[in-house]
Amino acid sequence: MEVKFLRVVRQGEAFSVPSQKAESGVIKKCYIVLREMGGSKFENEYACTMLGNMADCRYREDDVVVATLRFSTHEHQGQAYQEVLVTDIMKMK
Repeated sequence: MEVKFLRVVRQGEAFSVPSQKAESGVIKKCYIVLREMGGSKFENEYACTMLGNMADCRYREDDVVVATLRFSTHEHQGQAYQEVLVTDIMKMK
């Protein structure tokens, strides 16, 4: 996992998805795009997933956050996919 200072590019709406780990059988999920700090729009960007209570937290474009990201991969039908999960996030004041 990596801790990074990032700027919010955009965030989607939260929605429910099935989950075998959640007691209720569903969990909230949303997508957020975060960009590394720097002087241009060409800094590294991450398309991330936020789950559970974090999915209900709303951030605005250009908010500065500190976030812990977990990077993983999985294979599906012979294709490899990169996943970036936000495991903790806090808005800077």
